[in-house]
Order: sequence, then C-alpha cells, then structure tokens
Amino acid sequence: MVAPRTRLPAPRRRPVAVLLRTLGPLALLGGWALASATGALTQDVLASPAQVADAVGELWGNGQLADALTVSLTRAGLGLLFGAGVGLVLGVVTGFFRLGEELLDSAVQVLRTVPFLALVPLFMVWFGITETAKIALIGVATSFPMYVSTSGGVRNTDRKLIEAMRSFGLGRWAIVRTVVLPGALPSLLSGLRLSMTLSVIALIAAEEINSTEGIGYLMAQAQNFSRTDILAVCILIYGLLGLTADGVVRLLERFLMPWRKATQGAGR
Repeated sequence: MVAPRTRLPAPRRRPVAVLLRTLGPLALLGGWALASATGALTQDVLASPAQVADAVGELWGNGQLADALTVSLTRAGLGLLFGAGVGLVLGVVTGFFRLGEELLDSAVQVLRTVPFLALVPLFMVWFGITETAKIALIGVATSFPMYVSTSGGVRNTDRKLIEAMRSFGLGRWAIVRTVVLPGALPSLLSGLRLSMTLSVIALIAAEEINSTEGIGYLMAQAQNFSRTDILAVCILIYGLLGLTADGVVRLLERFLMPWRKATQGAGR
C-alpha cells in the first residue's frame, strides 16, 4: 500500500496577493478614465477621474470635506456603538438563558422584519430633525445583524464545556464571560462585520433627513448645482468607509483568532 501524497498549495506572497486584489479596482478606474477621455461618458453624466480628484482638492482646501467626514463618522460611530451593544446584550440573553429566549426572541424577530427605512417618518415625529433621529436610525439598523449572529453563536457553544464549568462552581455570568463569549467569537465578529457595513448604508439614509452637515449634505448641495464631480466624491467616500469598516474587522479577526488565518491559508 502506498500512502497518497497530499499536495497543499504554497501560500501566496503578501505583495502578490495585494497586487491581485488591486487589479479589479484599477481596471474599473482605467475604464472610467478611458470612457471620459473618448467622450463616451460626458461630464453631465459623470465627471472624469481627474475632475473628481480636483473636487477632492477643492473640498479639502476649503475645509468642507474634513468637517463633513467628522460629522458623518461621529454619527456612524455612535449609532454602531449603540446598536451593536444592544444586539450583543440581547443575543447573549436570548442565546444563553431559556427565559430570555422565551420572553424576547419572538418580539425581536418581529421587529427585525421591519425595514429600518420605514422607521424614518416615525423617528422624525419622535425626535424631530435632530442628530438623535439619525443616530437612532443607524443604531436600529446595526442592532439586528449583531443580535442574530450573537444569539446563534451563543447557542452553538459546547454544552458539555458549560456543564464542566458549572461543576467547578462558576456562576452564569462568569461562564458567559469566560466560556460562552470566547466560544462565540467567530459569530460575534461576523455580526460586527455586518453591522459595520450596514452602519454606512444606514448613514446614507440618515443623512437624507434634512441634514445641514455631513457627507449627505454635500451630496444634496452637489445635486442642486449638478456637480457630478462632488457627487462622485461623496459616493466614493461612502464606499471607502464601508471598505475600511470591513478591513477593521479583518484585522480584529487576525488579532483575536490567529489560528483561523493559518487554517484558511492551508486550504487555499
């Protein structure tokens, strides 16, 4: 009998991997520039990359871009902090405690099916045209992905391990802190990734509520004056915010779960 030889692919070098990841965005940028240069894409439809770069310099030079970024990031950050925190607590309560699941899960599932955009008129009635309405909308949007991921991760924790910890005299909250949350960490990070991405989407909707500051306000002003270059800048900023949020969670995964990186690398 001859033992079969298993050939594992060699891990790709980091510079090569980064280069391959940038080929897609570079191809899109090149196609955009080519379409603008040949006249297939006119300025009234979409400004060229050079014009968008000039708009970035203009907005940054007069301070509008820095101020708008500060306001929008504050809104998204506060809403994410509130929403992800509430989703985490509710997920642990319903996933670990039977009474919590019986009392809360059905109500949360009903609320989860309501599109968060449908709450915009109600929040305007409750909070008026204030920052509270915008932050609350982002918080609601980001709470449910965190809740679903946390609840599922907590339920999938090894029950034998929990019983073993109980036999050593650990209380419920000590078990949650030392066993359940570390065991559910992959699900928690997945939920955080979804919540952070959704915070950017909810930010776009929130800044449509008669904003006088932020990236959404810049977009509204650019729309009034048909400035497609500034509109493109704002759209690209929203995209970069989402990409940055995803990158932050990836870094957390590498830091908190270094074994996962090794396992994924061996399977590719």
